[in-house]
Formats: sequence, structure tokens, C-alpha cells
Amino acid sequence: MPGQNLFLTHIFTVAVGMLVLSFSTSAQGTPTTNIPVESKIAVKNGSLYSRSLGQGIPAIVLHGGPDFDHSYLLPEFDQFKDIFHLIYYDQLGRGQSAYGVSPQDVTLASDINDIDSVRKHFGLDSMILIGHSWGVVLALEYAIQYTERVSHLILMNPAPASTNDVTTAFNTYLEKLGDSLDRRQLAIMESSAYKEGDPDTVTARYRIHFRPALMRDVDYESLMNRMAKGFQRQGKEGILKARAVEDQLLHDTWQRPDYDLLPRLGKLQIPTLLITGDQDFFPISLAEHIANALPTAELVVLEDCGHFSYLECPEKVESYLKKFLQESRTK
Repeated sequence: MPGQNLFLTHIFTVAVGMLVLSFSTSAQGTPTTNIPVESKIAVKNGSLYSRSLGQGIPAIVLHGGPDFDHSYLLPEFDQFKDIFHLIYYDQLGRGQSAYGVSPQDVTLASDINDIDSVRKHFGLDSMILIGHSWGVVLALEYAIQYTERVSHLILMNPAPASTNDVTTAFNTYLEKLGDSLDRRQLAIMESSAYKEGDPDTVTARYRIHFRPALMRDVDYESLMNRMAKGFQRQGKEGILKARAVEDQLLHDTWQRPDYDLLPRLGKLQIPTLLITGDQDFFPISLAEHIANALPTAELVVLEDCGHFSYLECPEKVESYLKKFLQESRTK
């Protein structure tokens, strides 16, 4: 149906300066620091922008979208730098990894290979994968293919892991959005300005799209302000490129009638923490299906928390992260 197709379309070198740094060493021997370090990672068909900081266990962070970049996670996600050596990167064709990239060169397979390129760049034999929203799908796809290279999975506010769950998510989303906002959003998406990638028009659309995703106005406005800046930074060309990349990835996943990660998760003996919110605009059943399919998964549902748990409930998230890692060490 047309509305569902539109929903599918949008569900989701070196350092900043040579300063005198006080380095520690991660579990894999990679230098870590609490001052962000930027780098470029060469991959097939382009290069990836990465940003890393932290003093803990190496963890690659997979952002959502799939047409977004990692910037919407900041600054809140940086608070976990004492737990992890956080390795962010913009997925190919998005954000600061878009230069010179042709959208048709970005596929689910290439995105999985890019995760492995990031791993190799940082000299990691294995690592924690942290995924948010669409990043959960990407983390699971990678873990299925390269199980031995993933020590832990941390999956926040998961997007659908199957085509059937996409239908469930779509119906729940429409119910929470309401008819009036749905009509306004569709009108924006059908406008020439939106189709041309006008940043202000794209921002207006996402203000509607994410209205039911967060509980508190202060968190909603904080997220929308950083997204507006991101769309302005991308400009029309960047927005349209990221949108075309998203179309490719959805063609590889949720638009396939037989797409279903769940039966493939039973072989993953990887300690896994799933975190979602009881007010997420994705139904809790999506996280439950993943948790039930994974042999060693723990599911946490945070009260009074929406789709951006690291932003809305940071202290609770941090507490569960520390507890999860401590318990996994003692097993």
C-alpha cells in the first residue's frame, strides 16, 4: 500500500589535532583517549568517516536510518566513553562518508563488509557491536556472517527483523501518529520541495515522523534541532544521495516478502542486551521477537522511554550497560 511504502522509505586524516594526549590501551591494544579522534577508512567504492573516543572495551556503533549518519547520537552517546572505546562511523553514502559515492554501489552486503573494514582499521580481533534502530538489523546481519568477530551485542530500540514485523510496526506507528499528522506528513512527502531534498521541508517531515517517538518535549526538540542542522549540512545533494542509498537497502531487506532474520539468530551464542522503551513508536513485540530468537539475550524495557533511549533515559541505559558487561565477565 502507498502509505506503507512511504513508511519503509524512512523508518528508519587522522585526528582533530595533534594534541598532547594521555593514552590508555584497550583490550585489543588499540590506543584510546577521551578526546575524539577522527579518521578516514578506505573501503570499496569510497571511504568511511570515523570518530572514536573512550577508555573502555572496543565497541563499534551502528547508527540508524538507514539514511541518517552518526551525528544524531551525539552528544549523549559520548557519555558511555568510560565504559567503551566508542567507534562511530558514517555508513557509506551518508553523512561524511558520502563524497564520491554512487548510491547503487551501496548494498546490504557492502554495508556488512564495511563493518569488517572498520574492525580491521582499529586492529580488533573481536568487538562489541552496538546498534540503534536500523543499526540493530545491520548488527545482526554482521553477527550472523562473522559470529567469531563479535564478543557482545547491544541492541537499542530495534527496528523490524522481518517483513512481517514491518507490517506490525507500520500499523502501530499509524495508530500512534493519528490520521491528522499522517495526512500532513504524506502531503509534505508528496511535495516537489521534499522530493528535491530541500532541507527545511525534510526537517518539517521528520518533525511529524518523530513526534510519537519521544515522550518529552525537551528531548524531542533536542533531537529535531540536531537533525535540522544535519539536513542543512548535507544539503539537497547529500539528502537525495542518502535517500537513494536507503532505497537500495530497503530493497535488500524489508521490501523482500521473505526477509526474516529471526530463524537465523538461533545459532548466535553471543551475550546480547536488548534495550527498548515502553513508549517507543515501534511495538515492544519487535524486541521480544529478537530476544526470543537469540539463545543468550536479555531484554530490558525502560519505563517512560521512547525510541531514543540513550537520549531520553541515559542513566538507566548506562546502569544496564554496566550490569550487562559485569555479568558477562563472571559467566
